[in-house]
Amino acid sequence: MKKILVPIDFSEQAIHACKVAASIAKKTNSEIILLHMLDVPSGSVDPADSGNLSGGGQTIFYLKSISKKFNELKASPFFEDVTVSDKVLFHKAFEGVIEESKKNDVDLIVMGSQGATGLKEMLVGSNTEKVVRLSHIPVLVIKQDIDDFKIDDLIFASDFSDESKKSFQKVIDFATIFKSKIHLLYITTIGNFEPTKTSEKRLQDFIAGFKLNDYTINIYNDRTIEEGILNFGREINADVIAIYTHGRSGLSQLFSESISKELANHALRPVVTFRI
Repeated sequence: MKKILVPIDFSEQAIHACKVAASIAKKTNSEIILLHMLDVPSGSVDPADSGNLSGGGQTIFYLKSISKKFNELKASPFFEDVTVSDKVLFHKAFEGVIEESKKNDVDLIVMGSQGATGLKEMLVGSNTEKVVRLSHIPVLVIKQDIDDFKIDDLIFASDFSDESKKSFQKVIDFATIFKSKIHLLYITTIGNFEPTKTSEKRLQDFIAGFKLNDYTINIYNDRTIEEGILNFGREINADVIAIYTHGRSGLSQLFSESISKELANHALRPVVTFRI
């Protein structure tokens, strides 16, 4: 891991994401790119030259204010010994995040989230889903202040289908960076019940051919898939919940029912998504 992108709106939640990104950067010797999306009226910015402003003093004043905020943020103690750059984009939020991640060959996007209401200030409503759905790299969603971010225990919840195998190596690589134990989790509900032996074989067949050093296999029963993931996470005090996303439909389907698109909003634990 070499580059981490943090979309920033200077909210409390965004600062939480910065602290986690800084912790990861120190562990992986990565650099951090802070990205602020500037929403200005059409015609105020020349698309060919983001520095060519015609919006008058108000826009210039705002840019100076953002520059000051960036300087104050980069002087934070948690950024000590971390290479940090900043950038302002005149772009739609989700498009700017995706384009900047590709342009800079970013390895991880770290985003702050406001509890159960999503990324309210910066990425409102469907924009959150679009970033997760369109990102080809892992997206780590942070809910609360974490002083020393670590991933000792990572839950990987999946349907363990053949399609899911396509991106499983990405999960392994991510866990390897943090020396994490992977807890493979298959949730059964009334709607998708099957014998435990069948579920265990499903998971064993899934991991065959992959090199896994530290992992557990878990079959967990609950009323819904989402509740099962969250309840299991509480039981083992997991550090992170990992789930797949799908380019066509956003958060991917697990088993025969669709996992709630609000999982990342309801789980106080960090959630990291990987695209199939």
